[in-house]
Amino acid sequence: MLVVNSGQMRKVEENIVKNLGVSLRDLMEEAGRVLANEVFDIVGEQGRVVIVSGKGNNGGDGFVAAKVLIERGLRVTSFFLCAENEIEGEANDAFLELKRFMEPKILNQTNLKEFGPALLEADLVIDAIFGTGFKGKIKGFAEKVVERINSANLKVVSADIPSGVEADTGQIHGVCIKATKTVTFIAPKIGLFMYPGADYVGKLVIADLGLPLEAVKEGLARVSLPGDIKNLLPIPPGDIHKKARGKVLVIAGSRGMTGAAVLTANAVLRAGAGLVVLGIPESLNPILEEKLTEVMTLPLPETDVGSLDLAAYKKIIKESKSFDVVVLGPGLSQNASTFSLICKLISDIKSPMVLDADGLNAIINKTHLLTERLQPTVVTPHPGELARLFGVLAQDIQKDRLGYVKRATLEWKTTVVLKGAYSIIGFDDDFSINVTGNWGMATAGTGDILAGFISSFMAQGLDSFEAAVLGTYLHGLAGDIAAEEMTPYCVIARDLINYLPKAMRKILEGV
Repeated sequence: MLVVNSGQMRKVEENIVKNLGVSLRDLMEEAGRVLANEVFDIVGEQGRVVIVSGKGNNGGDGFVAAKVLIERGLRVTSFFLCAENEIEGEANDAFLELKRFMEPKILNQTNLKEFGPALLEADLVIDAIFGTGFKGKIKGFAEKVVERINSANLKVVSADIPSGVEADTGQIHGVCIKATKTVTFIAPKIGLFMYPGADYVGKLVIADLGLPLEAVKEGLARVSLPGDIKNLLPIPPGDIHKKARGKVLVIAGSRGMTGAAVLTANAVLRAGAGLVVLGIPESLNPILEEKLTEVMTLPLPETDVGSLDLAAYKKIIKESKSFDVVVLGPGLSQNASTFSLICKLISDIKSPMVLDADGLNAIINKTHLLTERLQPTVVTPHPGELARLFGVLAQDIQKDRLGYVKRATLEWKTTVVLKGAYSIIGFDDDFSINVTGNWGMATAGTGDILAGFISSFMAQGLDSFEAAVLGTYLHGLAGDIAAEEMTPYCVIARDLINYLPKAMRKILEGV
């Protein structure tokens, strides 16, 4: 499913009307019906709902939802924030249709006192004030209304996008509706996935309104749905042997950071690869052999501080020739000799590679090493790492996450996974926004596991972009299941490995 900006959404609606024979009025009716159904699922048959509509098509969705909820027997109070003669087009049609069922109330400074008691009696508020065309700051009387809604301590369902969020940027310039759930129509808008706006969305429901996928022809990126992920999962033949399931060489760890190596190697195995070898500083070999059962270890020359030394180069190059994928970086440290080793390995390893953590730190001001690689490569930076690679601030990255991923894929010719809330995966002209995961995953070691998952799927035959999309989705889904069972507060990195089987079962069985 494609993710769009406001301009692309207008083109989508034009295409639907012109080529699919569906009118804007039909779209509004369906959007309002879906919105009402989502509300009904929350409040039930005895629910009391307040709806606040603006004068545009977003308000029209609210008018339709009010009518549908009344037909289903709910107690509904409908307010609108303009004069009746300001409601135009399809929204006016929906408004006049609603008047057959109830008398909507104009909400202005004069009768604001009626709004408070209505909220006190309500179970839920529908926000249909501003839609995807909104830009700037909510001002005047509308600002007071939004503040009242937010302070009412009620569940709020927003139509298409929370009022106050800019659809193209996710920026908020004043007050903004804090939604419990947002029901977005036809295609998700990019601002729903960008902070700070994304923090106001609540649970995101994407309603395609029964339209075919070809209704949306152009987008900034896409989101993968469970069916897409199921199609990516590599299913081997019944007579496969371990080496044919994928062989991964992990170069990771240093004194004090053996955990990163253990998490990465175990993640590779749990995601389905058949054979994993972990290359580590030789003095750490006894520790790793104790910690790992199924993973084989490769002791390598080390520095006097217990990190990999440049002298390990020849042995790693020789070993790497028999592996499908090499993971380079987790917990390697920032020792100068280790950095020199990393740079030579990036240049000379002929296998596909996943580069993470200290593997990325080693190439600050040396990103030409990525461009020069001829083999598929995935880099997995968090915003701070990507900022250091580009010589900007992390907040610059966060303000334009998709833009920086596009820049990175263009300049480096690699697959890029920008980690964080709504991770973005990109390669060439293909971009995907990941919708799984939660704040409980903001804990040490989860990035090491992601590198392991992605490398495992690459070794099992997926291309670098597919493996990154699949690995990132399942990584987040495992975290979601763990958080649901334990609360996000209690999630630690290895839980993502332990809950991966449940995540895969959920996808495979559609549960």
